[in-house]
Amino acid sequence: MGGRVTRVFRTFNVESRARREISKETPTPAPRHRTARLDTPADCSEIKEEILRKDDRLLTFLKDVYVESRDPPVQVKDGGSEHLPCKHEEKRLTKLGHLGALDVKKVSKGKISIVEALTLLNNHKLHPQIWTAEKIAAEYSLELKEVNSLLEFFIPFSVQEFPKETKKAIKS
Repeated sequence: MGGRVTRVFRTFNVESRARREISKETPTPAPRHRTARLDTPADCSEIKEEILRKDDRLLTFLKDVYVESRDPPVQVKDGGSEHLPCKHEEKRLTKLGHLGALDVKKVSKGKISIVEALTLLNNHKLHPQIWTAEKIAAEYSLELKEVNSLLEFFIPFSVQEFPKETKKAIKS
């Protein structure tokens, strides 16, 4: 309801108000101050000379200034209970397989390298009775839950070769 009322007042006599605004004369701008403009070349040369001139009084003040700075004495805190927390990650040597040159040499405990992951997945696939999740977790310092999910969701590729049947081959 309020929108209709305001629309009526907004559109009332729009054309005559627009003609009145258009027919108004544009106001003349206020005159500029004479010193605001630097059109004369004499003024420019005076300003340039003022900029380039050295003030001897200020130079003597500058020569009298001498700044000497000293660092505050360093206070060494004895190693009380205010140690910053630092994270020491335990590293373990990797179990290098036949791709040892491509693999990293040290890995944090709880993590494995790509070559190790492929090796343990392949070992589990070939011999699941020997390479159980518990043995893999103990061997590679991993959590049992993570090893179970790794063995469940990641399966290495297998290459299958089909025997050639020479008797039925088409000779061309």
